[in-house]
Amino acid sequence: MPTDLRLRPVLDSDLPSFFTHQQDTEANWMAAFGPADPADRTAFDAHWARIRADSTVVSRTVVVVDEVVGHVNAFPADGRTEVSYWIDPGRWGRGYATGALVVLLGELPRRPVHARVAKDNRASLAVLRKCGFVVTGEDQGYAPGRGVEVQEWILELAGPAPAPARS
Repeated sequence: MPTDLRLRPVLDSDLPSFFTHQQDTEANWMAAFGPADPADRTAFDAHWARIRADSTVVSRTVVVVDEVVGHVNAFPADGRTEVSYWIDPGRWGRGYATGALVVLLGELPRRPVHARVAKDNRASLAVLRKCGFVVTGEDQGYAPGRGVEVQEWILELAGPAPAPARS
């Protein structure tokens, strides 16, 4: 894990960076389940207002040195906890997604934790596998970022949650 990476709660000042990150065409294609219109700032603001107002969502900003490079989230979905992440495409390939997910998973008190990824998103699948997730199924869903149905992997991280930190 990169030693200069840390997570912190999402601040209002992080949102412009998140919005800029989601403007990347390749990132939207890879993510598949992102926004239908990445340039719609009103929809973006409403989305983040819902996330930040929901006490069941754990949302963190990924910071490297003092720069916002993305975000990671854990949220309820169909009675399970799922995770997602978005890293600035200019920072891909440096271990930030894996590092951020490892830190976030350490904050989550219960297992299993789930994730979903478009089958053709090999990089994201690799991140999840490095974090201990295993493929447990397949599904198909409408991907707003692509405007079509896509095949996806369903993954699970089982096993014990990390022991609570001692003071």
